[in-house]
Amino acid sequence: MKLLIIEDEKDLSDSICLYLGSEQFSCETAYDYHSALDKILINEYACIILDLTLPHGSGLDILTQLKLLNKTEGVLIISAKNSLDDRIKGLNSGADDYLTKPFHLSELGARVAAIVRRKSFEGKTHIVVGPLILDLSERILRSGDEQITLTRKEYELLLYLLSNKNKVVTKEAIVEHLWGDDIDMADSYDFIYSHIKNLRKKLMASGCPDYIKAVYGMGYKFSLNNSIS
Repeated sequence: MKLLIIEDEKDLSDSICLYLGSEQFSCETAYDYHSALDKILINEYACIILDLTLPHGSGLDILTQLKLLNKTEGVLIISAKNSLDDRIKGLNSGADDYLTKPFHLSELGARVAAIVRRKSFEGKTHIVVGPLILDLSERILRSGDEQITLTRKEYELLLYLLSNKNKVVTKEAIVEHLWGDDIDMADSYDFIYSHIKNLRKKLMASGCPDYIKAVYGMGYKFSLNNSIS
């Protein structure tokens, strides 16, 4: 799932992206207030990691803009400001969590994952769909006792479709969410068709119904007769 890292210290931003990338997240970066706001205006993210002190603006102003835009992204503040007043102000301004610098990347990853679970899956660590069990903590998909091996992009695609269950997601949204700044959308969507085809094949081979439906001229929908439990 896609994250936005708003942090002006490039070395720290790179370290966060590298670690969270290894945790199956796709990361985009912004190093100042204006570039961050530009990205927020046109994209959606599973979570935003936000430094409070930014060139040309404040992280608290970013939180204000998120409210004005009715954006629902989870927000984790990372800041060297560690007073109780600073933490309370950040949380009262709309952040979901507050982490004081310096921090361990493993703790950052755990807090991001918790925010994503709360926002997208009501805090659940296991998503059950028919015979499928998706373990969000271990990032493992099982059908009964059998583990279904997914590539990283197949896992991210399944998670994105599940977080938008029974909703049509466009090909453009899939590209933007899973690849973000790292993909050129102008040429072809063949790689999406390939990922969808392979994921459907693996799910159906495990005994699942064909949950992933193509919606002509629009995109795809993970269609469920019953809600996720």
